[in-house]
Amino acid sequence: MKILYFHQHFSTPKGSTGNRSYAMAKALIAKGHEVTMVCGLYGGGATGLTGEPAGGKLTGTVDGINIIAFDLPYSNKDGFVKRAMVFLKFAMKSIGVAMTHKYDLVFATTTPLTAGIPGIFARWLRGKPFVFEVRDLWPELPKAMGVITNPVVLWAMGVLEFLSYRSAHHCIGLAPGIVEGIKARGVKAEKVTLIPNGCDIELFQNAAAQPLRPDGLSPDKTLAIYTGTHGFANGLHSVVYAAKVLKERGRHDIDIALIGQGVKKDALQAEAKAAELSNLHFYPPVPKTELARFMAGADCGLQILANVPAFYFGTSPNKFFDYISAGLPVVTNYPGWVAGMVSGNDCGKVAVPDDPEALADAIEAIADNKSDLARLGANGLSLARREFGREALAEKFVSVLETTAQKR
Repeated sequence: MKILYFHQHFSTPKGSTGNRSYAMAKALIAKGHEVTMVCGLYGGGATGLTGEPAGGKLTGTVDGINIIAFDLPYSNKDGFVKRAMVFLKFAMKSIGVAMTHKYDLVFATTTPLTAGIPGIFARWLRGKPFVFEVRDLWPELPKAMGVITNPVVLWAMGVLEFLSYRSAHHCIGLAPGIVEGIKARGVKAEKVTLIPNGCDIELFQNAAAQPLRPDGLSPDKTLAIYTGTHGFANGLHSVVYAAKVLKERGRHDIDIALIGQGVKKDALQAEAKAAELSNLHFYPPVPKTELARFMAGADCGLQILANVPAFYFGTSPNKFFDYISAGLPVVTNYPGWVAGMVSGNDCGKVAVPDDPEALADAIEAIADNKSDLARLGANGLSLARREFGREALAEKFVSVLETTAQKR
């Protein structure tokens, strides 16, 4: 079967962002299918292609995956309008691919929501089977966060959401709340499958023998590490406030490292500098192989999000699955699905949201109970192996695509 796979932010494991699509594409190829990946040029990604774009795109084959990478640079540091324009340009170029290439099934994954547009065209104008994967509920999340308030824009996004879900022959949701959100839009339960983000256990466990700390951080201090986007949704101001609390308490034995990029990073750094927070350190994104070594050298991983109820059961954060793959205790500051797994499997600490004192307490508990960290980490790794192994989830993914194609 020939599969046309749309993911604007595609990356191989050499990038500093999630590599779910790479793993799923490899699983499809292992089953004898042919995959053409259509993507853009994401700031944290690495397509594996080299050279200069010709005709507005780069093409080639990487690890058996045929790749079409449009020359559309994107960074999560960009403003909303600039990012929206890149999303729309990618959707328009993707329609051209969907309408001209030879394939048996089209698959598209968010974000952004506009990723579903080529699938809609493929379904209704070419009669192709279409599977749509939803990583975040749009426009529900940006509306709940107050990032998008224009009623016309929200209405247009709602229409696109409805068309994408109802055009797809099958939908995949990455979190329980996402699955329920899709069904709430009128999609039958049998047409929606939960396949959360997976754990690259081998990658992170191999790094355990080579622990590393970011430059300037003492091996003698407790290290809490955050790896990911520094954006509106991530609510990292709570980490700045917690660092202030730890400073006031005289906990000079604790360091916090924030690794990543995003539109809020400059403001966070400015705030930390103004407060003279020598315990809070910022680093640029690094390839996942190096990130795995940083996690091996840390004492806990911070799973932080803004206190938005839509996040409670509507997110499947890569960093959480990376932390437990590394056997790293998790500290999280918002209730819901992830917090339930942390507390239910005794693999970290859960702090109440919007409470710097509580977050500081949770980090202190890690620092004050070093002898218990191995047990907490082992519990997390056991959860990773039991429920989120990449191979098992990839098998489920391949089955959904194969079954959808057979039915059509």
